[in-house]
Amino acid sequence: MRSAEIRQKFLDYFVSQGHHKVPSSPLVPAQDPTLLFTNAGMVQFKDVFLGNESRSYSRAVSVQKCMRAGGKHNDLDQVGKTARHQTFFEMLGNFSFGDYFKRDAIRFAWQFLTEVLGLDPEILWVTVFETDDEAYELWQEVAGVRPERIVWMGEKDNFWSMGDTGPCGPSSEIFVDRGPEYACSDHCGLGLCDCDRIQEIWNLVFMQYNRDENGILTPLPKPSIDTGMGLERIAAYLQGVNSNFDTDLLRPLIRHVEHLSHVNYDPGPGGMPFRVIADHIRAITFLLAEGVSFSNSDRGYVMRRILRRAVRFGLLLGFHRPFLHELVPVVGEIMGDAYPEVLVGESLIQQMILDEEERFRVTLDSGMKVLESKLQSVPEGGVLPGEEAFLLYDTYGFPLDLTVDAAEERGITVDQTGFDAAMKEQRERARRARNRRQDAEQLPHLQPNEFVGYHQLTSHDVPVTHLYIGADSVKRLMTGESGWLFTPKTPFYPEGGGQVADTGIIQGPHGVFKVEDVVKFQGAIWHFGTVIEGSLTAGELVTLSVDKQRREGAMRNHTGTHLLHAALRKILGTGVHQTGSLVAPDRLRFDFSYPSPLTLEQKNAIEDLVNGWILEDIPVQVQEMSKDEAINQGALAFFGDKYGEVVRVITVPSASQELCGGTHCQRTGQIGLFAITEETSVGTGSRRIEAVTGINALETFRVQRQALDQLTAQLHSAPEELADKVKALQDVNKALETELAELKRKERYQRGSQLVAEAQTYNGLKIIVHETDANSLEELREVLDGVKSQVSGAVLAAKHGERASLVVYLGKDLVARGLDARALVKTLARRIDGGGGGRVDLAQAGGKDVRGIPSMLDEARHLLSEKLMAAG
Repeated sequence: MRSAEIRQKFLDYFVSQGHHKVPSSPLVPAQDPTLLFTNAGMVQFKDVFLGNESRSYSRAVSVQKCMRAGGKHNDLDQVGKTARHQTFFEMLGNFSFGDYFKRDAIRFAWQFLTEVLGLDPEILWVTVFETDDEAYELWQEVAGVRPERIVWMGEKDNFWSMGDTGPCGPSSEIFVDRGPEYACSDHCGLGLCDCDRIQEIWNLVFMQYNRDENGILTPLPKPSIDTGMGLERIAAYLQGVNSNFDTDLLRPLIRHVEHLSHVNYDPGPGGMPFRVIADHIRAITFLLAEGVSFSNSDRGYVMRRILRRAVRFGLLLGFHRPFLHELVPVVGEIMGDAYPEVLVGESLIQQMILDEEERFRVTLDSGMKVLESKLQSVPEGGVLPGEEAFLLYDTYGFPLDLTVDAAEERGITVDQTGFDAAMKEQRERARRARNRRQDAEQLPHLQPNEFVGYHQLTSHDVPVTHLYIGADSVKRLMTGESGWLFTPKTPFYPEGGGQVADTGIIQGPHGVFKVEDVVKFQGAIWHFGTVIEGSLTAGELVTLSVDKQRREGAMRNHTGTHLLHAALRKILGTGVHQTGSLVAPDRLRFDFSYPSPLTLEQKNAIEDLVNGWILEDIPVQVQEMSKDEAINQGALAFFGDKYGEVVRVITVPSASQELCGGTHCQRTGQIGLFAITEETSVGTGSRRIEAVTGINALETFRVQRQALDQLTAQLHSAPEELADKVKALQDVNKALETELAELKRKERYQRGSQLVAEAQTYNGLKIIVHETDANSLEELREVLDGVKSQVSGAVLAAKHGERASLVVYLGKDLVARGLDARALVKTLARRIDGGGGGRVDLAQAGGKDVRGIPSMLDEARHLLSEKLMAAG
């Protein structure tokens, strides 16, 4: 049974049982700072389980794309070692929100496995939580499972919770017995060992309690169901293969790696590189399809780690050229029918992977050079500090195991404990950053208020129902006090969808509240601000007035953003994805996935297209409809944004159609003018356009015109001649800089020649040991150039700022007598708290302690004298 058939049978069965089919949510969770990636099917229903959100249905079924790499759930380092661990996988799940409970959940699961998929009941085992007598009885009553095939398990295995507090409950897992040929011994079994004979395929969570801060469990008023079955695992069993990697979801990728590498796949330990590459290219492709960019933080950092791990394992198969991008079309062939996004942006995804892989190969080379220099300062039998290994890993992306291998070749070990401590500290910093919550989350959960700001900017006679200072409820805010204010309806737009919040005034009978920020928390809109006159009291009727000029500026830029997005997709291709935006009153910023800078012709074409739509003065249409209907009409929805069942669709006919909750112009002509002010990179494979509209565009042109007028006056040239005039000046300046650099080099060479008079003779050989002036190690080398031809050897030192530099030169006579510049530098550099390296005849070092220079030179004289006398 092919995976696509399993996926469809699952959806069809549960739809036939009254479940609403819900599409997979993005891998990037919408508005959930607690997760890096969607790691389970229930993530998109989290607020429904918590009671913060309601749906029109009480039963749901989904096939959810999931990622477990980074954060609490991280299987990255296990991928390839086992038959089942993956970073990217699909989770089949059915859910009940206060509808059916244990009886029907058990009935549905058993019926689907035994009747729809045709599994023999005699090969299935079940686990239940150690105190869940109800589930134990129901498995026998509903499914006919014999008691001896039901195993009691403890909290670690069979009790699920959403967090330290909140909804939780016992779980029940279904296992398949693959037969005695997979047994680890004659006595293995469920709960007795971890071998591959008995494998978990489905987990049913019975969410029936709420756990408070004291750990007390209280029954939920509406118990719910959350289940999950890995598609790859059930496919492996139904397709009669030993591993998830042998299924039709992953084996085609392995075959293509075989073709590219000319190496045959080994399903045992030797095949780990194939399994890693097959898994990782799926993860990378899906993340890039959702607009995640390679970076050094958060999701982009995890994706970069995944790619680098794949490249590293590719080296083991002989790949010394970029190859991962060649696997993207294979991912599309396997997954494109279920997830069209991997086909839409295929060429862009390939280009971004190619660019990142090429960049990493350069990084590997530079990282190896840094590692070599660090290892030179560690004696044989010594230990490379864990902090140094982590610096290589974190800054250069240099894998720890490569550091360990290179160190072992020199008889050096790596401080694994120090490395782990540095890694833990970094993860803790990242966790704190992700969990930092807005002040608004201290506020109470209230029923959502009504937003009336689409059609009006002022609301009269509205009661103030809640006032807060921080987390404390108050009856009154006095002059100078800042706090939160809640009303049953409001015209103030809260920050969201890239658009900044409105500001304005709330006028009461006895005072004025200046609105400085507006946030939406759990569906309720709160106003934050300061009383600038008199006081405001809970229960008073007030007038809410939005700053009209600020709102209209934001509207022009928001509609302009939609037109810009549409123009980008027309000019650059539909593989372009929005990855972020800012809609402010005075400007707009739009981030999008694209692998290279835009040309002047592309930027001009984008501006022309947007301004063309503006000049047409097209009416902007606003409609509300179901999300499915909007998507079927071709409206764009964005990964990472959260949408309800009913969505707001903004349409500019013949130009743009997007799901959007922001405020917009009524006609495109109200935008006035659109101008791109800057186009830059914001990370690998991600670009940023900044633009202005309306009066701000006019002001930008005026500033540029003033600068142009000043330049033409200063350079006495017409505007069209400016580029040539500036180029001529740059050429003259470059020639002068080259001439000056050569004069300085000659001066340093001459200074070196003059130092020869300071040379001392050791056993008939003339050697200079001296401190001189130099502003860098490079300049010190140039001083040495003036010395080398006139002496047998030289040790020169210099200080520049807080740093000390050292160069050692040994002529052929000294080398012939057994002296080694590398060994001498290694010894001397300790005096200046530094290290270095080089060749047998020429070596250099840098250090942090300039005070050690005199003693270092004294030691150099002593060592040279001693070694030359010993050499005769």
